[in-house]
Amino acid sequence: MHKIVILESNEEFLGELSKCFEEQADFNVCGVSGSGSVGVGLISQYKPDVVVLDTVLSGEDGFGVMKHVKENLPSCSIFVVSGFTDDKLVSKAIARGAKYYFVKPVAASTICDRVKDVLEEQSTEYMVASQARDKRRVNSLDEKISNIFISIGIPPHIMGYQYLREGIKMTVADPSIINNVTKRLYPEIGEKYKTTASKVERAIRHAIEVAWNRGRIEAINSIFGVRVYIGVERPTNSEFIALVADKLIFEGLN
Repeated sequence: MHKIVILESNEEFLGELSKCFEEQADFNVCGVSGSGSVGVGLISQYKPDVVVLDTVLSGEDGFGVMKHVKENLPSCSIFVVSGFTDDKLVSKAIARGAKYYFVKPVAASTICDRVKDVLEEQSTEYMVASQARDKRRVNSLDEKISNIFISIGIPPHIMGYQYLREGIKMTVADPSIINNVTKRLYPEIGEKYKTTASKVERAIRHAIEVAWNRGRIEAINSIFGVRVYIGVERPTNSEFIALVADKLIFEGLN
């Protein structure tokens, strides 16, 4: 059972989150508060597996709490819920160890589902890494992909972020899958996240569009070391996935 601490400044939403997780058989809500200072004490006391927190809290703010968790409980998974969409704040949250960044308004059930998805993914990665006796490589692949997404402006709170990351990891593991995106890649991602292949395709396309609409073409070209795309030209889903996967394979992370 996963121990969870929830820190949220809105009392009504705090109650919704707490109730949602309490209804799950695999979660134990061991502490809730609207205060970051109280939250630090709860985290020190209960040593939770998961912390869901707002960036705006009384006393210690969310970033201060994240710093405390990162320094004292690095195995804890942090999920941020915020009313701010500023890229710098998102990047700061990721740098402080956030696994996911939700932008309000967001349903408590959505947060609960995403937390379960990430914990399940971590469990799978741990088993794979244990068999390969190389946990560091698995983490490095996730970190590399996350850093690329942050640099080019794909925000963690949109669903396409998760689907796109999964597609890249699948392509790194099996490059031939990029030739069967509609028959294999989208359906397999959809099966994992309990959605349809068409919704996966649209969400990935939207994630790439977000990056290109933010005009970070120079950042994109800088990451890949060449002038891959000029102006407003946007790659297809399969082109982008293949491009990132090829870069990671070349760096020896396959």
